Amino acid sequence: MNNKLLVSAALAAVISTGVIAPAEAAGKKEKCYGVAKAAQNDCANLAGTHSCAGQSKVNNDKGEWKLVTKGTCSTLGGLSKKAAKEHYKATKGA
Repeated sequence: MNNKLLVSAALAAVISTGVIAPAEAAGKKEKCYGVAKAAQNDCANLAGTHSCAGQSKVNNDKGEWKLVTKGTCSTLGGLSKKAAKEHYKATKGA
């Protein structure tokens, strides 16, 4: 009986680890503007010209974003939302 309980507990631990790990990984993402390739953005852009994923028209548009692992955006050459908004405002009138 103890062996059956031990095996059940071990199996439950393995299963719960498989469920928790992806949830934790998903929480460690951030929006990174200016790194999405054409048609590979994750959702709406800053300009408001579309509201869906996969609708960007050009590579590395500063108004388009993609989810990346937290802390990697700047190394990819991307911008935070605040920096992307500032860039958009500065170039919108130009």
